[in-house]
Amino acid sequence: MSPATTAAVRLAGATKTFGGTLVLDDVDLEVAPGEFVCLLGPSGCGKSTLLSLLAGLDRPSSGQVSTGGGRPALMFQDHALFPWLTAGRNIELALRLAGTADRAERRTEAMRLLGLVQLADAYGKRVHTLSGGMRQRVALARALAQGSELLLMDEPFAALDAMTKEVLHEVLIGIWERRRPGIVFVTHDIREAVRLGGRVVLLSSRPGRIAREWRVDLPHPRRSEDPAVLELAMEITGHLREEICRHARD
Repeated sequence: MSPATTAAVRLAGATKTFGGTLVLDDVDLEVAPGEFVCLLGPSGCGKSTLLSLLAGLDRPSSGQVSTGGGRPALMFQDHALFPWLTAGRNIELALRLAGTADRAERRTEAMRLLGLVQLADAYGKRVHTLSGGMRQRVALARALAQGSELLLMDEPFAALDAMTKEVLHEVLIGIWERRRPGIVFVTHDIREAVRLGGRVVLLSSRPGRIAREWRVDLPHPRRSEDPAVLELAMEITGHLREEICRHARD
């Protein structure tokens, strides 16, 4: 990346300590505008902590953290929708907070975004009537409503069944190919990381450090059962196992 290019994400020597426990240690990471990066690592290695730093929900103990595309949009494993609002109203609220003042314009944009996540008929439906996968699609539409050039995703599909996850992978990749936001996607699922990401970053066991990176030079669409996806996933699994075993020996 040239110095003139503004990174979507830049961490330089980022360290985070909680109560005397070192969670992240000297993390250097750059994500280019429009890049899709998946973040893997053993449980407790600091993946969600790193995402919190990028979202501005916390500050590093030392080092620098910056996002070049303005305030990022954040999507959690839990959809975090307001249950007393309809799907459309949840998205309209995000649009209003993002600065869209006109009510008719908010409604039109909310319906467009629901169409983008293949829920065009869900505008007037209340959240509790929707399936888990549908709620996550509404949550994705709400994140997109913020108009950010950077989307942070913390295991957004972890609680879903395999078939629903496959559908949402296709929805997400379709949106990414059309809009090209920068994406940092935290997951425990190695095949999910290889299927989605253009780059996979492995964090070490706590304290979290960048242990290794892989470029995923496979064209989309990809499927989890594709031989090339499985081959790279097996390679990454071997390195992740080494990290887990190293931590157990320490």
